[in-house]
Amino acid sequence: MVDGFRGSTLFKNSALAPNPPASNKADNSQTQLGQRLREIRQGLNLSIRALAKISNLNVNTLSLIENGRTSPSVDTLQRLAHGLQVPITTFFESNQGERKTIFQKNGSRPQITFSCGLLEDLGAGMPQYGPEPMIVVLHPKTEYCQGPIMYTGRELVYCLEGQIAYTVDTETYLLEPGDSLFFESYLSHTCKNMDASPSRAILVLCPRG
Repeated sequence: MVDGFRGSTLFKNSALAPNPPASNKADNSQTQLGQRLREIRQGLNLSIRALAKISNLNVNTLSLIENGRTSPSVDTLQRLAHGLQVPITTFFESNQGERKTIFQKNGSRPQITFSCGLLEDLGAGMPQYGPEPMIVVLHPKTEYCQGPIMYTGRELVYCLEGQIAYTVDTETYLLEPGDSLFFESYLSHTCKNMDASPSRAILVLCPRG
């Protein structure tokens, strides 16, 4: 169970840099995420085996992630955030420090890819406490995670594009553009893009504790 995230966000993509092909961007994102994970782990003086134990993950899986050879699921990212006691947004790199106002041009947000889509950080540069706003993009007909997610706090989802099926506890909600869902996130929950095209939603994690 994920019961709280604490830490600092450290990366921002340059809005002036040329856009590489999508496959290169995904590869770069995997490499940056792996490097960031290793940096955080080593900064806490944790061995890869120690992190595997506290996050309930396989050592080989962590090694593949740190070496940029695989993209983690959102469930894996949240397990790592819990084990390291940092916000999930800490896995986005940033060099802009803490700010009181955040303005982002479309296409310039920090982002990381995971196994079935990508996350964009809407709060990069803001002090890391309180709500964690993101945009989540899911590939067609894919699930957000490999298994149910639970953590202490609340979660808000606002659908922008596509059809997203959220199952919370034992009830399933079909979100279409303009629909929202707000729930206690200690309840077991999963979600899936039901469309044959990518879906987009605003996701706000509100961890507690």
